[in-house]
Amino acid sequence: MYEYVTALDLDHRENGVLVVTFNNPPTNAFEGKMHTDLRRLLTDVNDDPDTKVIVLTGAGEKAFSAGGDIREMQRLLADKKTEIAGFVEARRLLETLLRLQKPLITRLNGHAIGLGATVALFADLCYAAEGIKIGDPHVAVGYAAGDGGALIWPQLIGYMRAREFLLTGDPVLSQDAAQMGLINRAVPRDQLDEVAYGMADRLAGGASVAINLTKQAINLPLRRHFEGLIDASVWYEAVSSFSDDHAEAVNAFVDKRPPQFTGK
Repeated sequence: MYEYVTALDLDHRENGVLVVTFNNPPTNAFEGKMHTDLRRLLTDVNDDPDTKVIVLTGAGEKAFSAGGDIREMQRLLADKKTEIAGFVEARRLLETLLRLQKPLITRLNGHAIGLGATVALFADLCYAAEGIKIGDPHVAVGYAAGDGGALIWPQLIGYMRAREFLLTGDPVLSQDAAQMGLINRAVPRDQLDEVAYGMADRLAGGASVAINLTKQAINLPLRRHFEGLIDASVWYEAVSSFSDDHAEAVNAFVDKRPPQFTGK
């Protein structure tokens, strides 16, 4: 039932675990169809009787997903209509994540950055390899953190701690992320499959009706919070995309030089 999916790799296991893999090496950056394929899949999986649990991961060992592609950001400096449409699509993806009725586990095989981090943290459970980085560096490229980071980080680790990461764009190591409650566990890489897929197998063999309804009950407050602020957050990100600082940050990154921000 997922014939339309071409930007993701799917492995539908007999026990009801569906493994979804970002396969856009080397950084598994989000591109247009990856957005839409993931959103459509996470909508349709609600009506898939053969899927009980979803595991979302990335190909390789470098990145779960590095979020947006910086060269695409540079191209979009001259195509604001498409850029803003991308912000709206990210909003739709996050809403779909919160309305997913079945457990979602994110297996962080590598760095989770920007939208990649947001998607990872919107999951029900998140397990990571030790030594990887999780970060939301929107401000580093002149964007407001409007695609969900400003919502989910404070919910998981508190406002004061979240502000430090979101206002600087600094990443956090997975071991520290686990200690502060940003993710569930960070484990040696050779134990990641055992932990992530072991939990997926356990949930797939559990009382699915009870598990699914409990998951939805937990997410109800987050959904209400999301619906109350996401449109404003997306608007803030869209406004920031017109700033001189955003263009400077993108061009400086491509030119491999330090950005010179003016606050304009």
